[in-house]
Amino acid sequence: MSPKASSCPICGQPSHPDTRPFCGKACRDRDLLQWLGEGYRVPGAPAADEMKKSDDDGVDSTPN
Repeated sequence: MSPKASSCPICGQPSHPDTRPFCGKACRDRDLLQWLGEGYRVPGAPAADEMKKSDDDGVDSTPN
């Protein structure tokens, strides 16, 4: 069974076996930069709000 031909998720050109699912190094690197630059974020509550839910200052904090 031959592998299914797919297109690059960045530019739409046919993918190359060495850089699959991308067509080449340039698109692979663009995708990596999107991840590193938080371009693929999932919406959610800000982290500061999560911290406010608990009055615990941490493991080393003294009990009240």
